[in-house]
Amino acid sequence: MPLPDRHQQIVATHAAFIRQVVELAGNAERRRDLDTLLRGAADNGWGILVGALRSMLGGRRDAGVLKGLDDEDRAIAAAVLRGLQDPASLPDPQQAADATLAAPGLAHMIHAAATGNAQALLLVGNMAEQMSKVGGDMTQLAGRIRPLINGERDPDRLCKGLSPRGQQLLRGILDELGRLDLH
Repeated sequence: MPLPDRHQQIVATHAAFIRQVVELAGNAERRRDLDTLLRGAADNGWGILVGALRSMLGGRRDAGVLKGLDDEDRAIAAAVLRGLQDPASLPDPQQAADATLAAPGLAHMIHAAATGNAQALLLVGNMAEQMSKVGGDMTQLAGRIRPLINGERDPDRLCKGLSPRGQQLLRGILDELGRLDLH
């Protein structure tokens, strides 16, 4: 069953985390690493998601484990659940996410972080860290996150040095931030 585009985007964004949870879960010798990973995720505002993941890792593999999760957490947990059942279904962390889908999501997280939402600030910080490891435009975009949170909106300054595709993503973020800033 194919995922809706938004869920695909969430899974692509968090592919490294999803793979790491499943891979560590399958290795009893790395249980301490798994506990550290989950504790870090809980500390970064993913407590409800971590609770669902711990239920899965404890043996609960039915869809009921996804109840009570928001859209993002549900997409991540469902990908972990699929990965536990079929490791071939795990997302590729090297596959680039669709920029047209990423811009609104990033803009909403940046807007929330800029308006004082501590959980959004932690999440966008983690995302920027993941982006910085990819290289190319993603690394440069990761460096633009803090200025965007701080209110920078000059497209010429922010797009400097980005490829046309990177500029398209950044302009999409700026367009969505413009809409959010009006509300």
